[in-house]
Amino acid sequence: MPLQAGIVGLPNVGKSTLFNAITKAGAEAANYPFCTIDPNVGVVEVPDARLEGLASIVHPKKIVPTAFEFVDIAGLVAGASRGEGLGNKFLGHIREVDAIVHVVRCFEDADITHVSGSVDPSRDIETIEVELILADLETVERRLERARKNLKSGDKKAVLEVQALERIQGALSDSRPARTVALSEEEAPLLRDLHLLTAKPVLYAANVGESDVTGRDNPYVQQVEQRATAEGAEVVVICAQLEAEIAELEGEDRAAFLADLGLAESGLDKLIRAAYHLLGLRTYFTAGEPEVRAWTIRAGTKAPQAAGVIHSDFERGFIRAEVVSYTDLMEAGSYVAAREAGKVRLEGKDYVVADGDVMHFRFNV
Repeated sequence: MPLQAGIVGLPNVGKSTLFNAITKAGAEAANYPFCTIDPNVGVVEVPDARLEGLASIVHPKKIVPTAFEFVDIAGLVAGASRGEGLGNKFLGHIREVDAIVHVVRCFEDADITHVSGSVDPSRDIETIEVELILADLETVERRLERARKNLKSGDKKAVLEVQALERIQGALSDSRPARTVALSEEEAPLLRDLHLLTAKPVLYAANVGESDVTGRDNPYVQQVEQRATAEGAEVVVICAQLEAEIAELEGEDRAAFLADLGLAESGLDKLIRAAYHLLGLRTYFTAGEPEVRAWTIRAGTKAPQAAGVIHSDFERGFIRAEVVSYTDLMEAGSYVAAREAGKVRLEGKDYVVADGDVMHFRFNV
């Protein structure tokens, strides 16, 4: 199953509008809570200017970007951990994704109802965080009760599990998410099947009004940024309504519209790239006359496994990888020049693929 980033937040903060813009999938967006019950899933292409750069050198017949999945999850409300507003179902949807894009309303609009009656990003973030923490605390306490019974066996894994669970329980009880608890290489696998909600990495999307596309002096955005800084998280400022309009444009029309707004790129492009990296994903390229193509791997992937993303035969029969970094290739201007400059390397099975590597695999099956 591909990695997924789940879009979460309170009702009426712009989640479905943002999802529509990202995927052009036409998810229902309405001015009342719970209009989204079953999660919508959309595959998005990852914007990457390096594809055009490679195409300018090899002149391929086609260009193929990489992609991953966004999931639009219905709005949570206070009490979701106790089942309020179909909360149990919605929390279950969050449990299934790999990272969270938390959309926070940072605009005033009397025509769009706020579930709490006023705009307050700090309170809204806290509302969601509390519900996720409460749900996780219940999960951890159930598991901890079972794990403590296993201590009698003297099993080393049981001891490690109890110690890790107790640290997480302590953090959650102090209103700190599970991701703030460092787990050892031995502990992490023991708890992976818990799929804790607050263990997932978070990216904040500050949704601003159409007259405030940069959010530079927006006090609501500043609240989100302060919260994110305290957590070591990232914030992307975006106007979901405007992005929905931009998503309908192409080519010169799109470029002109962005220029009129004083933007070099859309907020969606920034958000998609940020979510991609939040998931721990990286990109390498293959480039030839048939196509220039981006391939998705997890950070830390070695060359044979990267080859296996293309085809299992490439991994099974891996011999060597011919590698040049995108930067070196562009500076050289061609493969031939890069090779003459000593920038093309032969790497073996232990090579960890770097983001931006341009690769050609040698294999034999």
